[in-house]
Amino acid sequence: MTEYSLKAKLSAEFIGTFFLCFAINITAIHGIVSEYAPYVISFVLMSMIYTTSFISGAHFNPVVTLALWLRGACHGKEVLPYIVTQMTAGVFASTLSGHLMMVQSTTVELVIEALPAFSAELFFTFALVSVILGVATVEATSDNVYFGAAISLVVLVGALSVGDISWASFNPAVTGALVISGAMKMGDSWVHIVPQIIGSLSAVYLFRDIK
Repeated sequence: MTEYSLKAKLSAEFIGTFFLCFAINITAIHGIVSEYAPYVISFVLMSMIYTTSFISGAHFNPVVTLALWLRGACHGKEVLPYIVTQMTAGVFASTLSGHLMMVQSTTVELVIEALPAFSAELFFTFALVSVILGVATVEATSDNVYFGAAISLVVLVGALSVGDISWASFNPAVTGALVISGAMKMGDSWVHIVPQIIGSLSAVYLFRDIK
């Protein structure tokens, strides 16, 4: 297997995270195809996973990087660069989409209720990270070809289920993009970040003895 340089890996992470966050901003936050937004986002995510997974692992999500590191599927020296790159890509995607859509649309802002949003982010981040660990870090499922579809389908189900409750982020980079776009208040960001971290760590704990 080819080992790619850190620069190549970070480029892949930036591209994948950028297009994920860009799709979320254009379709959901700016409401261009709001009713179809979950499907667009899921398909973009799937495409980016299959396009970049052989280079960087296609994390596109700081809590996924954290989980994979704890599972031994990511080098410790890559964790901080990956997270910084992912967060930067989310900010850049949100800023660019805001400029592009300034005239055509208005930003959709979701009223966040703390407990429902916290629960939604916790449950589906746990589900997302569990699926990733199951299809990408377990010997029994190694070399499968369905990993991208499995991951993107979890995001699709989450978006359809709790999108109106929490924005269905499950990803600190997406949460950052939501804040930059004005779709979410900075003061509400903890309702995303905290359960996302807890959900990710809980998934790792569940899989700790699975090889």
